[in-house]
Amino acid sequence: MTSIASERIVRASPPCRRSLTRRVLRGAAIAVGSLLLVAVIAIAAMVRPDIPLAALMPEYGAAPSRFVHIEGMRIHYRDEGTGQPLVLLHGFGSSLFTWDRWVRQLAGTRRLIRLDLPGFGLTGPAPDGDYTAQRHVRVVAALLDSLHIERTDIAGNSMGGRTALMFVLAHPERVRKLILVDAGGFAPMPPPALFKLAQTPIVGPFLIQHVTPRFVIRRNLAGVYGDPSRLTNAVVDRYSAMVRRTGNRGAMVARITGPSDPNLADRLGELKLPVLIQWGQLDQWIPLSDAHGFQRGIVGAELRVYPGAGHVPMEEIPEATARDAGAFLGPSRSGQR
Repeated sequence: MTSIASERIVRASPPCRRSLTRRVLRGAAIAVGSLLLVAVIAIAAMVRPDIPLAALMPEYGAAPSRFVHIEGMRIHYRDEGTGQPLVLLHGFGSSLFTWDRWVRQLAGTRRLIRLDLPGFGLTGPAPDGDYTAQRHVRVVAALLDSLHIERTDIAGNSMGGRTALMFVLAHPERVRKLILVDAGGFAPMPPPALFKLAQTPIVGPFLIQHVTPRFVIRRNLAGVYGDPSRLTNAVVDRYSAMVRRTGNRGAMVARITGPSDPNLADRLGELKLPVLIQWGQLDQWIPLSDAHGFQRGIVGAELRVYPGAGHVPMEEIPEATARDAGAFLGPSRSGQR
């Protein structure tokens, strides 16, 4: 009897194990499905729709804003103040409003021209999807032509710094002095998390183009500031609005995944004009070593490093950076237009 019972138990064991395995797999599948459902619901809750240009115009596009047609786009720009002209170029993901506090400080002695580069701000996406630095240089030249400005000073931050540098190399006769503020263009930089995400097939572009809640914008901006306590709600609201302008998120992905802009370290010796380099010591996007590289490569370049500031010192410590910029540019003939 014992032998027969044992045989029955042994014969019964495999089906029991199979049943247990099925239950475990079924439970795992339910758990994974539940997690996926939760993830989908969470992502759906963070989806933010585009904001039409018309909805942004009353707050951001009213006077002194102006628009001019260049290369199939309606370029948003502002032309304020009096004196010798100074062009101001913003960085990636930003807009002409990044220079607001410089304008307040310098408009009494300078004519300040700033614009939303293609793919950003109220200018929005380019019909042909071209967001290269070369396109930006052409747009700046065309805007100056439309304003009948033959020669100007120029300043640029980050991506705008690279554009300013390339503009000088392409049109040296049109620029008197150059200011590079935490500028790109010296050497390749490690891609920030946002760039890595955009380069992740399918998922990355979808998230960037649709999932941009305000708290994500704030977190990204906090990484740009050396002291996040300086980041105001108004600045976060403005960045959020500009990013969600119809077409801008797609343009950001196109710029990140498109052709790389050139690095210009080997061309710095061509510069034959006064250059001021301004840099936030705590810049997490472009290292301070690039500032020293620019200074070594540009004959006579001046360098100002700002302790405690990050990648956008003209926003974070506008009084100090604008004061230094004004001193570098020198006296201006008030009333000149």
